[in-house]
Amino acid sequence: MDKIKISLPDESIKEYEEKVTPMQVAKGISEGLARVVTGAKVNDELVGLDEEIDSDADLTLLKFNDDGGEEVFRHTSSHILANAVKRLFPDTKLAIGPAIKDGFYYDFDTEHRFSEDDLEKIEKEMKKIVKEDLSMEKFVLPRDKAIEYLKEQGEDYKVELVEDLPEDEEISFYKQGDFIDLCRGPHLPSTKKVKAFKLLNVAGAYWRGDENRKMLQRIYGTSFEKKKDLDAYIERMEEAKKRDHRKLGKELGLFTILEEGPGFPFFLPKGTELKNTLLDFWRDLHKKKDYVEIETPLILNRKLWETSGHWNHYRENMYTVKIDEEDYAIKPMNCPGGMLVYKNELHSYRDFPMRVAEIGRVHRHELSGVLHGLMRVRAFTQDDAHIFMLPEQIKDEIKNVVNKIDEIYTTFDFKYNIELSTRPENSMGAEEDWDMAETALREALEELGVDYILNEGDGAFYGPKIDFHLEDAIGRTWQCGTIQLDFQLPQRFDLSYIGDDGDKHKPIVIHTAAFGSIERFIGILIEHYAGKFPTWLAPVQATILPISDKFNDYAREVKKELRKNGIKVELDDRSEKIGYKIREAQLQQIPYMLVVGEKEASEEKVSVRSRKDGDTGAMKVNEFIEKIVKEIKEKK
Repeated sequence: MDKIKISLPDESIKEYEEKVTPMQVAKGISEGLARVVTGAKVNDELVGLDEEIDSDADLTLLKFNDDGGEEVFRHTSSHILANAVKRLFPDTKLAIGPAIKDGFYYDFDTEHRFSEDDLEKIEKEMKKIVKEDLSMEKFVLPRDKAIEYLKEQGEDYKVELVEDLPEDEEISFYKQGDFIDLCRGPHLPSTKKVKAFKLLNVAGAYWRGDENRKMLQRIYGTSFEKKKDLDAYIERMEEAKKRDHRKLGKELGLFTILEEGPGFPFFLPKGTELKNTLLDFWRDLHKKKDYVEIETPLILNRKLWETSGHWNHYRENMYTVKIDEEDYAIKPMNCPGGMLVYKNELHSYRDFPMRVAEIGRVHRHELSGVLHGLMRVRAFTQDDAHIFMLPEQIKDEIKNVVNKIDEIYTTFDFKYNIELSTRPENSMGAEEDWDMAETALREALEELGVDYILNEGDGAFYGPKIDFHLEDAIGRTWQCGTIQLDFQLPQRFDLSYIGDDGDKHKPIVIHTAAFGSIERFIGILIEHYAGKFPTWLAPVQATILPISDKFNDYAREVKKELRKNGIKVELDDRSEKIGYKIREAQLQQIPYMLVVGEKEASEEKVSVRSRKDGDTGAMKVNEFIEKIVKEIKEKK
């Protein structure tokens, strides 16, 4: 079964967002990566011109959990959705309706504005269609007849899609009752197998992902084979709403996104503290593992981006400027600058491996429709690292990077799985280089004893890669870490080193990142912990709560002592009741609340309330400092 895949035009640099957004899927579909075209009723004469009926009988026994089953179930669900909408709102024009991760959607053009009540009506009509047990029959029409039919039906969006397909593309339809969908398929043989489904929400979506085209209405839904699985998913969705990083980010005072800069996050004091803690952790770890850190310019000239290939293949996603009548671009990726740093001096084989890291700020022009909190932004920070090495060092360096990324993820209590992607059809470079690289990656993973999924033919065009998929606290997965071998940038930038034979050779480069986008990783952490950060990571680790104003002086002394020991502490010296202060601290998810009154002041103690354990009693100030410092150091 074909899968929808979208990648950046120039894959020589790590992708910021591995997930294909609904907008990207829509754009990909409209460009021919997948075909979904819907009509209404075909007259008998038109069908009879080239009648090839195929009910996808081989899918009769298909289960949801079978390979490809999830996508077939959900693609069939999108057709049932379109069928229901056409029954209830006959004047609606239909656009596209693919299966996506965790569900499906369909885009509609109608003067009617869909409401929550409409979703209930549509869902009820979908249930009727399922009960009608409509068989899904495939037939093929000649290109000109397909276009003629779609024009007769007034399906302008479908006509445009079909006209953009290659001349030799098969134009296949699926018929369910009196409803017709033009689609490559496959589908379930009957509507009756889709029994557990739910429509989720309505959103806007530009036709073909182009913000200059018409805004359509997109209805999202999900479906499963069994109701218990649907119920479990809905429960996870409700939990995800509670954990939404945009909601918690506002409540906890971490970040904001303002209309003056859509897609450009503002980190507030607490959010900046959180971000800096992550960066300190990253820097300390990389220093221990013999990385050096560099910083490359934010703006570089056109010649550089032509050399890297971005000017010709990625310019629509770049912000460009004129300086002294010359074209420049704000960097969308750090790698080209890293190549220039390497090239700044002559290197010998004795210098390898060279481990070079960069916390680099990058900017990419994202469509407004795909912006999403910290998860999808226009300005973000990448934790890049480039390792320059000899061919025989590949395996050991891959093992080192895998261990490094494992150390980072386990610190945050993330489970993860690993995928190894090998040579794609459009690869560049010699076959023997690919064979050597793929063997080294496989052997490295096998020697480490880690399980991995093999994705044959899914590597970048410049080399094979390893991707890390995190699983958060509620079972969602996020692709963050990556290890990519690159034969192409050393060629493009004419990098070299002097080998032990005295001749010049091309180094091999590993591109790697653990966080990927630090902003996005913070968004993931907010949702993973539901805002309850572990003490070492919390932007405020303790708050001091005087029972009344007359104990503020003692509270200030305690605060000073905690700060001397590197503890992030606040003092709530407002003239409020202690119960109110405690509730406020609980809402802010602060790990420790230190209540001080007359008894504590006289005995140089604090009464400790833990976010996790509640009231844990009084202890000497130095005892509490010892306890919390140990907890921070161990990153528990």
